[in-house]
Amino acid sequence: MIERRGAVSAVSAAGRRLTGYAARFLVETRIGSFREVIRPGAFADTLDRDILALVDHDPSQLLGRTRSGTLRLEEDDYGLAFDLALPDTRAAADLLALAERGDLGGMSFGFVATDEDWNGDLREIRAVDLHEISVIQSWPAYEQTEINVRHRPPQIMIFGRQWLETCR
Repeated sequence: MIERRGAVSAVSAAGRRLTGYAARFLVETRIGSFREVIRPGAFADTLDRDILALVDHDPSQLLGRTRSGTLRLEEDDYGLAFDLALPDTRAAADLLALAERGDLGGMSFGFVATDEDWNGDLREIRAVDLHEISVIQSWPAYEQTEINVRHRPPQIMIFGRQWLETCR
């Protein structure tokens, strides 16, 4: 089963690129009846596949993908960083307008946990099979993600399913 997680984020606007964090490491978050933490390295084994960037987890609202190079993902000390070159579409224009106003809810990601450990009500995610990241217009589950709009190119180089809805 593919799960979705997201977070509220600080948003600033300037340009046709969105950058930020789709997930943050070592931050405990309440997901319904349990708590969850993502360990560093959880995304490392899945970043070489084709991962999509979507609006609100909707596959009909594609913003970019790693295969084409319009979405770049990288794990760093803080979490899963992303750099997304937005297309010239109505959905992307709407997202930019919301980002400029500070109205976007945050980022999220769709995944299948491939290595996890439970200790009482605490779930530690050690590895995932990442399918997509999403720009969330409302309320994501993780409050620590970030999204920003960029003018300049980035300075770093980055290499039929069921959904579990988790929102705050």
